[in-house]
Formats: sequence, C-alpha cells, structure tokens
Amino acid sequence: MTTPRIAFLASPTDEAQAALKQLTARHGPCEPGEADVLCALGGDGFMLQTLHRHGGLGKPVFGMKLGTVGFLMNHYRDDDLFDRIANAEPAKLRPLEMLAQTESGATQASLAYNEVSLLRQTRQAAHLGIDLNGQTRVEELVCDGVLVATPAGSTAYNFSAHGPILPLGSHTIALTPIAPYRPRRWRGAILKADTEVRFHVLDPYKRPVSATADSHEVRDVVQVTIRESRERTVTLLFDPEHNLEERILSEQFVV
Repeated sequence: MTTPRIAFLASPTDEAQAALKQLTARHGPCEPGEADVLCALGGDGFMLQTLHRHGGLGKPVFGMKLGTVGFLMNHYRDDDLFDRIANAEPAKLRPLEMLAQTESGATQASLAYNEVSLLRQTRQAAHLGIDLNGQTRVEELVCDGVLVATPAGSTAYNFSAHGPILPLGSHTIALTPIAPYRPRRWRGAILKADTEVRFHVLDPYKRPVSATADSHEVRDVVQVTIRESRERTVTLLFDPEHNLEERILSEQFVV
C-alpha cells in the first residue's frame, strides 16, 4: 500500500503551529494541490476555513483538534497518523450555496458547510418573507433572524437557536428562526435537502439585514437564495471509534 502524501495546515495558534512544525519534520512538506490527504490542525473554525480554501481540490481532510471547539476534528496525536488515515471512516458533506442580492444591486455568492444565517443589523427586528421552491410559506416573519443549516452544522448555531439536530446522511436541512416574534407559534421546519429557500427582506431601508455563509458576511441584503450545492462535496475523515455520525447522534442525548 502506498504511503499517502499529507499536506499539513494549521491555525495561527502557538499549539497548532508547534504541531505543524513537528509533523512536517516527521512526514515532510507537501502542498495541498500535490497531496492525497489534507490534515487540518486547529478547531472547527479552522476546519471550515480549510474547506472553503481547499474544498475544490476534492482531497479528503483529516482534522486534529488543537483549538477550543473540535466537533469536526479528531483527537490530536502525533503518532500512527498513516494507520489512522487508512482506517478512518469518511463523512461526505454537501455545502449550501448562498446567492445574496444587496440594496446596491450587487450579487454575491458563497458556500456554507454549517449554515447560512440572516440577522438584523440594527436594534429593530427584521421583517422577512420566506419562499420554498417558489411558493410563499411565511408571508412575514418578525424576528432577530433566521438560518438554514446542514446536518453537519445542525449541532452548532442552529441548535443554540432551538433548531433540530439532523442525522448525517438524512438529506435534509433545517430552517430555524432566531428569536421569532410573529408568527409566534412557528418554530421552523425540516426540509428536503434539494429545497430552494428564498428570503425577502420586506423593509430593507428601515430594517436592514445581513447574511452570513459560515464566516462570509454580506450586509444590506434584500434577497437571499439558498440551495444545496449540486456540484461540490467534501470528505472528512474520522477515527472509527468517534465518527461524525455518532457524534451527531450523541448530541441528541446530552442532558
């Protein structure tokens, strides 16, 4: 069996940089484009950065936790790395595509592996309309914001906003309001992953709204369209004893 070429990528923290130096000295340097596997050293934020920067390469990513949050990461160890990669279980993720139109008429596109969120920019509540596959489902949502989350991202911001945790591979997305005021009884929906979700900002000048895809923010939006990507997928690798599917399942039983 051929030894895989590994490109090591690290967050700027001292701990991650020290691990980068040690692992590169042991296994040798390799550029992401030349590698068989990417190894991300840091927390979940750095993993998302890695997916945004290098996801188009189609290389599997094995993350090791050297940050504050590591839901998408494996435990850090500097030994047996080749064996861990060979025995790792893959988790395929399909990101959301966000297309945001702003007051100025500009259009910005971005990907989100966790969630796309719309948030009020001022002290005044946002007023939003929601269309699903071209059909209006919520004429006016008065809220602090609303988000659409993937299964991998459903345990993050979505869950803190009282949204559902979605099983990996369920081919669903979560539509979750953030601090909704009207309609008071609506708490969101679980949708098929291929649903096109479109948000309309009903009063963008008096009640401005921003849209964020993972960490990419677009301010003063008037319309945001979200759909699951039909072309882009990424593969994360996990140690079998603590794979991503099991982690998401376990989160539903935390008390």
